[in-house]
Amino acid sequence: MNTIQTLPGDIELRISREPVPYREALAEMTERNAAIAAGEARELIWFLEHPPVYTAGTSAAVSDLLDPRFEVVEAGRGGRYTYHGPGQRVVYVLLDLRKRARDARGFVHALEGWVIDTLTDFGVEGFRSEGRIGIWTKDIDGREAKIGAIGVRIRKWVTMHGFAVNIHPDLAHFTGIVPCGIEEFGVTSLKRLNKDAEFDVWDKALLARADAFLGALETRCPKETPA
Repeated sequence: MNTIQTLPGDIELRISREPVPYREALAEMTERNAAIAAGEARELIWFLEHPPVYTAGTSAAVSDLLDPRFEVVEAGRGGRYTYHGPGQRVVYVLLDLRKRARDARGFVHALEGWVIDTLTDFGVEGFRSEGRIGIWTKDIDGREAKIGAIGVRIRKWVTMHGFAVNIHPDLAHFTGIVPCGIEEFGVTSLKRLNKDAEFDVWDKALLARADAFLGALETRCPKETPA
């Protein structure tokens, strides 16, 4: 069952109440991406959850697949191996950057900022880490750990894929891969940090910051200047 709403700018907001198989979601995303590029469909932001699956990005290394206990699917997005499963909130973002700043780096930066800002509503300090893709935080042992994964693809300036945030997944499921090819750091979740929330609560907080995320796409991301 899906809940369909409309965000400012006539963007479709879809919230799937039942888990969606990854291959099914990927096929629909691919079709919708092409339709948006052709001017035949509305933009889409899709909140969902997947049954357990390992997805391989375009840079995935076979050596990072340690124990393929779940289905492995080639995703077509950037990055390496990622796990998706119950208790993880996945958000796919299909937007036409031709209507905005046409800035791929700025789009990723805005996605990261959307997650980081929302985490503050739950008392969690998220941050970017240079050279490491994703959203990071301090784990219960004080070490840095990943709480959110980012992976995107842009075709004809229309985005697809998006991000996934660990709300209360089974973290043992991540041990079948080297997440994003980074061995020296672990993964964490809101539940592990004693900040657990129901999806509806997380979704409400994320949507409260959707306007700021969309607004950030209207201007190009400032270029980094050498230190």
